[in-house]
Amino acid sequence: MNYRLHGARFIFLMSTRKGAPYEDQVLDDGKVLIYEGHDVSRTKDTPDPKTIDQPLKTPSGKPTQNGLFYQAAEDRGRTPDYERVWVYEKIKPGIWVYNGCFALRSAEIVESNGREVCRFKLELTDEEQPNRADDLSHTRLIPSAVKQQVWKRDGGQCVECGSTDNLHFDHNIPFSKGGTSLLAENIQLLCAKHNLSKQAKII
Repeated sequence: MNYRLHGARFIFLMSTRKGAPYEDQVLDDGKVLIYEGHDVSRTKDTPDPKTIDQPLKTPSGKPTQNGLFYQAAEDRGRTPDYERVWVYEKIKPGIWVYNGCFALRSAEIVESNGREVCRFKLELTDEEQPNRADDLSHTRLIPSAVKQQVWKRDGGQCVECGSTDNLHFDHNIPFSKGGTSLLAENIQLLCAKHNLSKQAKII
């Protein structure tokens, strides 16, 4: 999690893969995310961070990333203008894909396995990433298992030109026209250029 990365963006990096270190959840057909906060760092005094409550403040009293997002959720949750969080999902080691822009709706401290953890609730918006013409908005999350299957099938490159840069998971039949996100047969890898040129056309 990154609070105001480069002074502007709120970013969450999530994973629902088996063995993931945090209990992130995807609900309501990808429209709602439950994101678990970060643990304390592993040190010689805290060899197992999973036994320690997730902190909102550092020992010196400064807010942690958990604390910054928690306060943002409390502050913005009182108004219609919620903070926007850009969410990326880990599908393989070193490979992250953009999952969309989500509104930070709420935050709470809950008990989990004998300790207190932060839980953040986010809801999908229709916004694109700001000031980035080469990024596309997503209206529905593609399951991690489907992404991994497509990545392997398409060889980690654009099916149109073979590019390995700035890749997107694209619906052959667009989601807006009834195409499913649940089957690898309807998903392909496209670079940003070819994804943008296709838009919502059926090819």
